[in-house]
Amino acid sequence: MSMEVACSPAGLPGRPVYELLGVSKTFAKRNVHALDNIDLSLTEGGFSAIIGPSGCGKSTLLKIMAGLLSPSEGSVVLSGEPVTGPRRDIGMMFQQATLFPWRTTIENVVLPIEIREGKRAALAKYGDAKALLELVGLQDFEQVYPNELSGGMAQRAAICRMLITEPTVLVLDEPFSALDELTRDFMNMELQRICQERNATTFLVTHSIPEAVILSDVVYVMSPRPGCIAEAVPVDLPRPRTLEMMVAPRFGEFVKRIRELLDKGAFL
Repeated sequence: MSMEVACSPAGLPGRPVYELLGVSKTFAKRNVHALDNIDLSLTEGGFSAIIGPSGCGKSTLLKIMAGLLSPSEGSVVLSGEPVTGPRRDIGMMFQQATLFPWRTTIENVVLPIEIREGKRAALAKYGDAKALLELVGLQDFEQVYPNELSGGMAQRAAICRMLITEPTVLVLDEPFSALDELTRDFMNMELQRICQERNATTFLVTHSIPEAVILSDVVYVMSPRPGCIAEAVPVDLPRPRTLEMMVAPRFGEFVKRIRELLDKGAFL
């Protein structure tokens, strides 16, 4: 069954930090219309997730937001300034931790500073890096190499590397999808805690409806390609969220609502 999708602006009340207006993306060489007329507003300190079928343009949207791709049409503005390329105030995290095996944990954390400002500036950030590693429970692993870290520990180190530049917005591309379920649940709770402590504005791409609901203030449901925001589902569960909430009837209602939206459009 197909569904006609009306795309409309989406967002939460509050001070907008990151705004996309009329963002579309076409890959001319492949003749692929990936995104169509995306309007999106992220508010300060808010946590948003986006979910949709494979190939609907979620990762393309994330790359545009991170400044790694340019939109074919529309505008992308962060803190009043157009996003025209990678920026220090945008932190991005991928599915794999991608730590350099020849660098210690703390050396991996300060790597973005070293790349942008040099080794002296990176050394000056060691105090901040140590504080971040303590924040995620890795204070005893500063000098170990990635092959000595578990998958969850490596992802925590990657979170620290993302935060070392003090970004305004975090954009996350299924950062815990490669982890086992128990570790993934733990990391989601850690991510929530870190975002709340730092009042981070966060945008998550995920294929997991429960993950989207437990973490987010609003879940954006995307249409099939060309992707657009089909509907925004506010999630008013109290914070801090806990794993116990995932068996509560209210949580189940949100999961059911999002699944119905996906099923209605033959998304799955």
